[in-house]
Amino acid sequence: MGPAEREALLSAFDSGWIAPLGPQVEAFERALAKRVGRSDAAATNSGTAALHLALRLLGVGPGDEVWLSTLTFVASATPITWLGAEPVFMDSEARTWNLDPELFAHALDCGAAIGRLPKAVIVVDIYGQCADYDPIVAACQRHGVALIEDAAESLGASYHGRPAGSFGELALVSFNGNKIATCGGGGMLVGDDPQVIARARWLASQAREDTAHYQHELGGYNYRLSNVLAGIGVAQVGRLDELVDHRRANFNHYAAELASLPGISFMPEPPGYRSTRWLTAVLLDSEQFGAGPEQVRLALDREGIESRPLWKPLHMQPLFARSRCIGGQFTEQLFARGLCLPSGSTLRGEDRDRVIQIIRACHRAARPQVFMPTEACA
Repeated sequence: MGPAEREALLSAFDSGWIAPLGPQVEAFERALAKRVGRSDAAATNSGTAALHLALRLLGVGPGDEVWLSTLTFVASATPITWLGAEPVFMDSEARTWNLDPELFAHALDCGAAIGRLPKAVIVVDIYGQCADYDPIVAACQRHGVALIEDAAESLGASYHGRPAGSFGELALVSFNGNKIATCGGGGMLVGDDPQVIARARWLASQAREDTAHYQHELGGYNYRLSNVLAGIGVAQVGRLDELVDHRRANFNHYAAELASLPGISFMPEPPGYRSTRWLTAVLLDSEQFGAGPEQVRLALDREGIESRPLWKPLHMQPLFARSRCIGGQFTEQLFARGLCLPSGSTLRGEDRDRVIQIIRACHRAARPQVFMPTEACA
């Protein structure tokens, strides 16, 4: 947060527009749609709400399957179950850590052969990096399967020159407090059909009919974003490139200082991709590095520094124990070896250096021929 956000917040407050409508909401929708190259956008109170609306607008309901990446936060899957549909999880690929396009295309071909195609597929852009969309889009078009891009973590990223949020029939982004651009809590549904987005706004406003009295013929939701929070969002979208640069600087600094150590590697960024590096994610080979991700996490925690494992694949979650998963072995390996380092846009250089020092100490502690204090990793 900076002076622009403060000014936008006070402007929205002073205008008297507090409730979930107003000029700041409309400005936020226009700014975000333009940023991701879409025709229209509907602001919501969370990215989860935006995904729920997308699924409903595409007609997902009881008896349907929705395929999605297994390496993601639980909110990518729970809206599927709210509509009575069944999530089917899919493995990731090594190049991007996102949905495996070859596995996906083959699974669609097999599904078509037995008459079991999904109603929709949700492709999640993990840790600020887009999936490999060209083959995924081609496979969806070949079989008539609707594509939703979950760009909750990737606003500001690009894939061969196209911005995250520009893929699929509908896409969503998140402005939760931990995202690169935030308004404390919020989301956005984007698309290229203004009528579909207008219906999303209507559903998000309790599906009230256009009458003087309160008339409701379908059930809706209380999903709209407050005008005050939208004001912050407008300012944040205006600073998005700056905020992304901070995250990428974090990643580059970590990589420059740690990549030479044996047994540590960083999330790849293939040619033609530009990741936001929302989170700096590393993999640790405990035999080569000398410590596993949990040992490093605890060492950081003892110094008051928070780090986290990678997303636990959803097919491994008790909540989805009965759900089908296509593949899954690669994401299980990522979870077993992965760790997300402190990555905030306001992270200072001296803070990064503290993290690096502790990680280096964990590596040195595993080398018995070198005597050094190893209390941090005891």
